[in-house]
Amino acid sequence: MIDDLEYNTEREHLIIPEYGRHMQKMINYAKSRETKEERNKVAKSIIAVMGNIQPHLRDVPDFQHKLWDQLFIMADFEIDVDAPFGQPSKEEIQARPEPLKYPQNHPKYRFYGNNIKTMIDVAVSWDEGELKEALIFTIANHMKKCFLNWNKDTVEDDVIFDHLYELSGGKINLKNKDEDLSDASSLMRTKSKYGNSKSSSSKKNNSNKKKYSNNRKRY
Repeated sequence: MIDDLEYNTEREHLIIPEYGRHMQKMINYAKSRETKEERNKVAKSIIAVMGNIQPHLRDVPDFQHKLWDQLFIMADFEIDVDAPFGQPSKEEIQARPEPLKYPQNHPKYRFYGNNIKTMIDVAVSWDEGELKEALIFTIANHMKKCFLNWNKDTVEDDVIFDHLYELSGGKINLKNKDEDLSDASSLMRTKSKYGNSKSSSSKKNNSNKKKYSNNRKRY
């Protein structure tokens, strides 16, 4: 009896392990049938069992198409059956997608991110006016916030103005402006789940605790 034991290392490699070894044996049995009519009958039964194994995919579009493709994959494309969606080619299934072309941007000040240069270029292209000035100060405040996320210490507005002047190619100069950027504490203020600031929510909780303690019954 011990001589009849089978180890996984000695068994056939499972192409799609999620379906288990019994499903692989069923597909091998379908491949061994001599007549096409019998192979079609066994293949349809296998597709029904595969659908029961993955009931969460019943609402997915082309669910049956996916099951038939998986049957051909597990059969190593060596089964001759009449599939309702046709037999896929092995080259098409195993083809590798082309690599994506990621933008190779290496900005000088990486803590601002790549999008900040695009925002600056848009601001430079606008006509002079209040709208452009508002956009420039919005960009400057965003740069200050990004700088504080990277460096928790206080940053001077002149530093942001110098970086903005450099990134814009000398086309945006806020050094001589009388308006200052937003305060660092207001830029870094965190908000709670319900939109209130962290400090206000903590004060509210403290007031509730105090009120509860004053109204507590004494025995």
